[in-house]
Amino acid sequence: MAEAASTAPVWALTTGEAGAAGQAEGLAAAVGRPCEVRTVRLRRPWCWLPAHRQAPGLLQYGLAERLGPPWPELLITCGRRSASVSVAVRRASGGRCFTVHIQNPRVPLRHFDLVVPPRHDGIAGPNVLATRVALHRLTPEALAAAGNAWQDRLGDLNVAVLLGGRSRSHRFTPETVKALADGLAGLEGPMAVTASRRTEPAVVAVLRARLPEAWFWDGTGCNPYPGMLALARHIVVTEDSVSMTSEAVSTGRPVYAARMAGGNRRLARFHTALREEGVVRPFEGRLTEWRYEPVNEVPRVAAELLRRMEAGSLQEGRLQGE
Repeated sequence: MAEAASTAPVWALTTGEAGAAGQAEGLAAAVGRPCEVRTVRLRRPWCWLPAHRQAPGLLQYGLAERLGPPWPELLITCGRRSASVSVAVRRASGGRCFTVHIQNPRVPLRHFDLVVPPRHDGIAGPNVLATRVALHRLTPEALAAAGNAWQDRLGDLNVAVLLGGRSRSHRFTPETVKALADGLAGLEGPMAVTASRRTEPAVVAVLRARLPEAWFWDGTGCNPYPGMLALARHIVVTEDSVSMTSEAVSTGRPVYAARMAGGNRRLARFHTALREEGVVRPFEGRLTEWRYEPVNEVPRVAAELLRRMEAGSLQEGRLQGE
């Protein structure tokens, strides 16, 4: 079934992963133009093929919801599978749609106008703008509003604990859970804990038993996550999550990385760089104070993509006038 045509000048398009959607939508909002959020699902065989070597008809037959013109002026995608749609839209629009892909598309970079990978991926090129941290939706205004909304519930919050969970590279073990629980139990002041969808119930059960005075979000009602970031004086986040660490360091508060079992080179580079820059420190069961400039790459990326779009429009206008 065909979707209704959109006249929005900006599309933020992903295949539905929460982390990818947050990055695409955060950047689209910072551009400051009317935006439409789109989620697509690739059918077979299109979902099996590299983005730049797609079978014909991706936009007409390869998606559960068909895409068609009018094409946006700017298409922002994030995630490997959405890269296929970006390449197809760029071709279908005759290059008039400016395409920005967040993360490593894992295909030749020439198929995009701008690629925005994290710097720990080690990608470089004339159309590459690498970022220190992941992009996200949080802004100072959004954090302030969340802090006001959760002030009565969370009050004078000393420590916010952000829990990830099992991934391809990381996992909790009894030893790492005990070390985290023991470290948190030695801290003073009010504490709030929130778990992600990847956090195993057994991990939360251990922490609840060890931290009887802490406030745990039970998963019902509004998510306290942004309020916790806004109000906490210290933030402890498990080292498996680039997105949660990136959002935490946007606050400018002390951020501590809690150890998990496993790891990989990419995440090691991510954490090493932030430690060397004085932004993040390992969690060792005690709290200290330090200062750093809040890290939020969204405004810088938005400004650069708009600059490149304008430069491209001026170049096209000169060519047409010749």
